[in-house]
Amino acid sequence: MSVKPQLFPAAVFVALSACSTVEKPPIDHKNLASEYFAEDAAWYESNIPFFECSDKEIEQVYYYRWKLYKAHIRNTGPNEFIITEFIDHVAWDREPFCTINAASMHHIYEGRWLRDPRYMDGYINNLYQQGGNDRRYSESVADATYARYLVDGDKDFVVSQLDKMKATYEGWYDHYDSAKNMFWIPAMPDATEYTIASIDGSGGTAGFDGGETFRPTINSYMYGNALAISKIAALKGDGETQALYAQRAADLKSRVEKYLWNDSLQHFTDRYKMNNQFVKYWTFIRGRELAGMAPWYFDLPTNDDKYTIAWKHVLDTTQLLGKYGFRTNEPSYEYYFKQFIWFDGKRGSQWNGPSWPYQSSQALTSMANVLNDYHQNVITNTDYLKLLRLFKRQHYLPDGKINLVENYDPNLGGPIVYYYWSNHYLHSTFNNLVISGLCGIRPSEGDSLTINPLIDNSIEYFYLDNINYRGHDVSVVYDRDGAKYNIGKGVTVFVDGKKADATISTGKTVVHIGERQKLKTQETPVNMALNLRKKDFPVPSASVNNIPDSLYQAIDGRIWYFPEIRNRWATTGSTSTTDWYSIDFGKTTTLKGITVYLFADHSRFEVPDSFTVEYKSGNEWKIAELISSKPLTGNTSKTIEFSPVQADALRVTFEHKTKQVALAELECF
Repeated sequence: MSVKPQLFPAAVFVALSACSTVEKPPIDHKNLASEYFAEDAAWYESNIPFFECSDKEIEQVYYYRWKLYKAHIRNTGPNEFIITEFIDHVAWDREPFCTINAASMHHIYEGRWLRDPRYMDGYINNLYQQGGNDRRYSESVADATYARYLVDGDKDFVVSQLDKMKATYEGWYDHYDSAKNMFWIPAMPDATEYTIASIDGSGGTAGFDGGETFRPTINSYMYGNALAISKIAALKGDGETQALYAQRAADLKSRVEKYLWNDSLQHFTDRYKMNNQFVKYWTFIRGRELAGMAPWYFDLPTNDDKYTIAWKHVLDTTQLLGKYGFRTNEPSYEYYFKQFIWFDGKRGSQWNGPSWPYQSSQALTSMANVLNDYHQNVITNTDYLKLLRLFKRQHYLPDGKINLVENYDPNLGGPIVYYYWSNHYLHSTFNNLVISGLCGIRPSEGDSLTINPLIDNSIEYFYLDNINYRGHDVSVVYDRDGAKYNIGKGVTVFVDGKKADATISTGKTVVHIGERQKLKTQETPVNMALNLRKKDFPVPSASVNNIPDSLYQAIDGRIWYFPEIRNRWATTGSTSTTDWYSIDFGKTTTLKGITVYLFADHSRFEVPDSFTVEYKSGNEWKIAELISSKPLTGNTSKTIEFSPVQADALRVTFEHKTKQVALAELECF
């Protein structure tokens, strides 16, 4: 099989040196954190891999995506966390958590790179142990959970999810056709609407729902989940489950290749399950969709030119690639970009051509897998970088601000769906595409780590630092000509601060990591103020409340400082220079401190001139004796400890002589 030469020779990727005393070059975490996160820098210093790159827009979007991700982390109880898709509540999310299982796999693939395990442990527990994965939408959560295990190496945790994973998988047999031995799904529960199947199934008149088909997506998801369950069962020593799910994965692989590969289109496409006057059972849909690349997300297709030829359609600007990003289907489709749904005179969400971050990141992950795991001559590293850069540019609004929204116009550029609910929308990955794609960190099942950067001569340098890989600190430095970091040309890897001995295997850098090192984990203190359900105790009150619901927004476990969308109580409308916010616990509670999160835009809202903490004991308000009295800071957390008190309620009074005060969250412990 012929292989198209890469524009950047693989041999250049490794800086092999006889000298073992090469020192890890400095990278200023504090400066980077201060530049990108300002007052809130401390959380990021403790949690994220730091990245610098010659492509400064990729670097900028990388740090924005961590800010976006943090904003979607919601504390729901002691050591309990979830990740939201829409930053604020929408009518179709799962109350009271405001979660949707559609993008959970994206959330886990991205969040697995956070150093603090509580966020992913809490989220995965919510999905499997608390019903968060309600199967309202198709999903590959088991696959993502196993991918997370490859990074953190916590065998006990991943094995603890096995029984619920199996139960969830079995539940999907309500979408299984025993005649074809494949899974089917309508468009909308596949996290899409107005697809080729659903539009054509309605005779071109509708398509929000309907369109039941045997899709490459759900069958690939179930393949990935089955394979993950088999591997997790092997970790547990459950041979029966291991064999059962390995066979299920093998069967699905065979059927996807046999039945969903469309020879005439050279693409994986839907076959109809529905049968009516417009479409016929088991016939193919009449066009290519970007969803047809989903099988490579799981390395499902056999390593064969017969299948990888499909990637030419992804690169063709008359087919699945627009000037400004991926298309969800091709312009040749009769109803391409026809608008079926409107909100307040504006275009609504459709998948008949618009570019969606959800599927763009899915296709880019698939592309990275092909470049790493397949022999082919269709796509190159340069193609990956080009498409990653198109996706990167979608993060910028026309005014230059960064704000990822719901979907985009791949032909004209700019956002399509940009309503209140889609500001700072977390329905995709980006940083995983940088870490495991551009920088080439490829987690493995053994005690080694493979590094294969997907770069060409347009990348002069990158430095990825502070990677927590199974309890070890891993750093990957790439320097095209050796002039940036002065440690040699190509790739150099450091493990726990020391240069790692590297070997080359099929053109990739391989370093030994060794056994997992268990890190100390923090315990989340019980937040006595938290109230997700907006009923019963604790009950908030305030001296002023001009915005309905804002009282509960300050104790709902959600914290962000984006000005575009509000989630805070504020003193707006007050005629006084002193205002208070109070919480009634409904019982006597021992308190030792509070954490205050203030929103400050430095124009309308600012930190208070001073503050006072009081607690109510019986019918009397008393001033808490503060252990430390550091000034409050905007757009970050500030913990205030005081001598333990027995309190029925707590009140914080803010003095604000010139600007209003906005309280994003108040925690009591």
